[in-house]
Amino acid sequence: MRPQLLAAGVCWPGSGPWADSKLAASMFCHIAEDLAPRVSQLRGGLAVLLDVDEHTGNFGGARACLADEAAVRPAGVMIGYPGIDEVVVGGRGLWRAVLTVHAPSGHSGSSRTVVGAISRAAHLVRLLDAAELPGVEAGAEFPLPPKLSVTACHGGEGFSVTPDRCDLNVDVRTTPGFDAHDAETLVRKAAAELDAEMPVQSPTEIRLVAAWPPFQLADAEQPGAALLNAAAEAGLMVRPKTAGPSNIGNLLAGEGIPATAGFGVPYEGLHGIDERAHLAELPTVYAVYQRAVLGLLGD
Repeated sequence: MRPQLLAAGVCWPGSGPWADSKLAASMFCHIAEDLAPRVSQLRGGLAVLLDVDEHTGNFGGARACLADEAAVRPAGVMIGYPGIDEVVVGGRGLWRAVLTVHAPSGHSGSSRTVVGAISRAAHLVRLLDAAELPGVEAGAEFPLPPKLSVTACHGGEGFSVTPDRCDLNVDVRTTPGFDAHDAETLVRKAAAELDAEMPVQSPTEIRLVAAWPPFQLADAEQPGAALLNAAAEAGLMVRPKTAGPSNIGNLLAGEGIPATAGFGVPYEGLHGIDERAHLAELPTVYAVYQRAVLGLLGD
C-alpha cells in the first residue's frame, strides 16, 4: 500500500496562526513519532508535510514534494484545517485570470474627451457581474453552484492622466457542471462584448493565473471514510462537507490524489489578529487522526 500523507500549512516564524494550522502541524508530527516504533506492524507508510508556503496560495512545499521523482506519491492526504464539526471531503475548483483592458491615454483637463482604461474596465466588471451562471440542478451530487468575483482592480496614478491600461483580477469558482473551460468561455465572451461595444486599437488581454479542478470524495472513498469513521467511533457528530472555498485538496485532485481538507480543533477569529484555538478538544482530535491512520495502514 502506498503511504498516506498528513499535511498542514504553517506560517513560520511568528505567533500565529495556531488554529490554521500550527496545532495540526504539531499534532501530525507527534502522531508520526508515536507510530514510528510500530512501523514493522503497518502496511504502507506515513509521511508528514509542513508547507510554509500555504497561506500565499502557492503551496510551494506541496508542489516540491509532488515534483520529487524520488519520492513515493501518497495514496491519500489528510490536511489539518480546523473545525471539529465537519470533515471536508470536497471543494469548488477555481479558474483565475488577470484581464488587461486597454485605452488611449490622455490628460484629464484636455478638451479632447478620452474614454480611459478604467472606464472601460468598469464596463467590463458590469458585464461580468451580469453574466448568468448555472445553479445547482435538482438531484446533483455536487451541492454548490459556480461563482464569479472580480477581486482586484489596478490602474492609473495621480489625477491628471487617464491611464492606457487597467488590470482586473477575476476569480471563478468552478464545479463539475461548470468547469475551467466554461469559466474561460464566459470571461472571453464578456471581454469580446466590451471590445465590440467600446472598440479600441488593442483588444482586452486575458492571462491565466491558475486553474484547479473541483473535487468531491465518494461516501466510501479513502481517506475521507477512515476519518469520518474514526470521528464517529470517538463519539463525535461529524458530517462530510463540500466546501465553497478552494483549498490544497483541489491541487491534489489535479494530481489524482484524494484528500480530506478539514477536521481539527474548534476555533475563533480565523485569519484575524485574535485567531485562537480551543485546546480542550485537542486530545480528541489527535486520537481521531491516529485512529484513522491506523485503520488505513491496517493496524
